[in-house]
Order: sequence, then structure tokens, then C-alpha cells
Amino acid sequence: MTVDGSWTMKNTKLIVALDIPTLAEAEKLVKLLSPLVAVFKVGSELFTAVGPSVIQMIHSYHGKVFLDLKFHDIPNTVGSACEAAARYKIFMLNVHTFGGKQMMFQAVQSVHKTAEELKIDPPRILGVTILTSMKETDLKEIGVNQGMEKTVESLAVLAKACGLDGVVASAHEIESIRNKTDKDFLIVTPGVRPLWAWHGDQKRVMTPKEAVERGANFIVVGRPIIQSPSPLEAAKMVLKEIE
Repeated sequence: MTVDGSWTMKNTKLIVALDIPTLAEAEKLVKLLSPLVAVFKVGSELFTAVGPSVIQMIHSYHGKVFLDLKFHDIPNTVGSACEAAARYKIFMLNVHTFGGKQMMFQAVQSVHKTAEELKIDPPRILGVTILTSMKETDLKEIGVNQGMEKTVESLAVLAKACGLDGVVASAHEIESIRNKTDKDFLIVTPGVRPLWAWHGDQKRVMTPKEAVERGANFIVVGRPIIQSPSPLEAAKMVLKEIE
């Protein structure tokens, strides 16, 4: 931000989650926010509703796409899905680390093979660790008993060993992930809520400033921005917190 308060470049840490049901709503937000925001997240709701047209729309505003479909299936199926996603020249995609080593290997191989064929940069592949809507008791209910931090740490180490570029993890686990990986391993942090925002269904939350200070490469913010009466002003408030 310049001395007079104007924004001169897109922010590279903030990802705005387009968790909305229509292409028209998504385009309205992208058009409004693209002067400030470099990356937009397309999740299951929007992609299921409108398909790849939303990727093309974001690209038309010179935005980058984080395709947040959390692929989790047998290795061959995930590999094919990642190959299809890579053909849209997206910036990032993700798979569930609970899919296991072979599934993650297949995702990496398929993405890089496709990128080489098309002579494009491969999308970054992230491993989803534990959803930020979950807490310790939720893990125990599904038979995971080693605790939140240890589980996330183990999944991050496995993701790195499989060749993934980073993980999606709560800000609360950033430090332990960094200690077990390295500075080039990406950490994308959802469940980020500005000081002025309602937490909703997120359990393990942190402010934008705290997440970035702990070492998040990207933070994902959705409802506090897209449900605001003034999304542009809300985005500016988040960016100020990051600074």
C-alpha cells in the first residue's frame, strides 16, 4: 500500500474463497477484487454448479485459480482427475493426504507429465491434512488417537516425501510443520478469521496477521470478505491486518 493509501499491486498471500453457488456472483466478486487479489479459490460448491467455466472466467481477469476439490480416491482415479485439472492451467490444486502414499505419488506424476506435454508450469499440489472444522474429539471419533498436532505433522512429512509442494493446514500447526519440512514447503492456511469476523463452523482459527507471522505462505479467507456488504473494503481490511 502506498503512502496515500492506494493499492498498487495484487497481494500474493491472500486467497479469496469463492464459496458461492453461481457464476454471476463469482464474476461480480472477481471483477471487484481482482485489482487487489491475485488468487481465487474455487471449491466444490461453485465447481459443481458451474464447472470449468469459472476457471476461464477468473483467468479472463488475470487471476490465478486454486482448485480446491480435495481429490481422495484410488490412485488411478486421482491421477486422472489431477491431469484433467492441470490442463486448465490452474495455479494450485489439492488432494487428501489420507488417500495415502501411492495416491499422492500418482497425483504428482500425472500433473508433471501433463505439464511437460503441454509445456506449461505444473500447478502446485497441496495435501489436505486435517480440516479446520475438526478438533481433537472429531479425530478420536474416526479412530485417530495420536493427537491433532502429531497427526498433521506426520501427514505433512508424508506429503513432502511424495513430492507434493505443500499442505493445507491450520495456522496452529504451522510451526510444527516447518520444523519437520523446510522453508520452501508451502503452507496454505484456511480457517483464517479477521479480528472483526464471526468464526462460524471453523474450530481452529487464527487472525490473518497471526497466520502470516507464524509462516503461512497463503491464507484463505471466504465469508468475512464475500458476505460483507462491501467485499472490497473487507479485503482491504484483511490486507491491512497482514501488513
